[in-house]
Amino acid sequence: MRRHWQYFWLAALGWLLVSGCDGPPQVHSLSGYTMGTEWSVRLVARPGAGELGGVRQEIDAALETVNAQMSTYRESSDISRFNRLSPGERIELPAEFGKVLLAALEMADATDGAYDPTVGPLVNLWGFGPDGRRTRAPAEEEIDAARSRVGWQQLEVITREGTIELVQPGGVYLDLSSIAKGFAVDLIAERLDALGFDAYLIDIGGDMRMRGHRPDGRGWRIGIERPVPEMRAVHSVIAPGDRAVATSGSYRNFYIDDAKERSHTIDPRSGHPVPPELLSVTVLDDSAMVADALATAIMVLGPQDGYAFARARELPVLLMVLEDDMINERMTPAFAPFLAEEPR
Repeated sequence: MRRHWQYFWLAALGWLLVSGCDGPPQVHSLSGYTMGTEWSVRLVARPGAGELGGVRQEIDAALETVNAQMSTYRESSDISRFNRLSPGERIELPAEFGKVLLAALEMADATDGAYDPTVGPLVNLWGFGPDGRRTRAPAEEEIDAARSRVGWQQLEVITREGTIELVQPGGVYLDLSSIAKGFAVDLIAERLDALGFDAYLIDIGGDMRMRGHRPDGRGWRIGIERPVPEMRAVHSVIAPGDRAVATSGSYRNFYIDDAKERSHTIDPRSGHPVPPELLSVTVLDDSAMVADALATAIMVLGPQDGYAFARARELPVLLMVLEDDMINERMTPAFAPFLAEEPR
């Protein structure tokens, strides 16, 4: 009954905000900070559509759900509690956590471990996790020790009677940062749909999902950044329609050690950061969660295998590759129809 009244309240609030007052629709913007990055939501509604405080509460509640369950930066989160379990102990996962984990394991299987939600020990070791930053590469002995704790096949997932339990095999450290942000975008989209909004653009640190049209009647346009560290420039513009877009890149979050770039994207198979040749990967999908995971997986697979993976599955993907000091693009045939000819 409580859930029934919750959705009744959402529907009523949404009707008030979307119907609003007379006049043409306008874009209303909300923003904040979460998961170490900025978020923004742009809603199309009538002018004077009332206070957006209720909408913001729904967005904040969605973000809190993801952080409370899947943030490795919170000691009280469900994922942190799992990471601290002793061998053989288990935890019952909340529904959202379970959904994200199953999607992550499916991606791990599809990529033969190029994507691996147990990569956390290596992410932390290289200085890109909650253990803090570093400026020097770890020793090979440390890398080998961390790799011994990595391997998605070690996880035992028990599903029964609508519940999901996860068994800690010992030393496994889950890190869902490469998929949870996309899931948060999808969760916000669900809340906005429940409120009755049919036009919006959600962005959490570059993971986006959009629906409907802008007030001028055109669809949303998204600029894909040219992957150059010292500048902000648009490489191309796409028209995704009612889809999600995720971009993963190696050109922003890295450090230099021994004249080598150490990217925050770690290959769980080698234990080392991915090579710098593949600068960025942009993926379109119906789900921001899937697009988020795919972008990371293709980054790890690299410019050749990653492109082949996307091409074989007819995925709309754009790769930006550094070749002979030039930035070149590799676009799958499925991506080309989304290029926008009209200006943003």
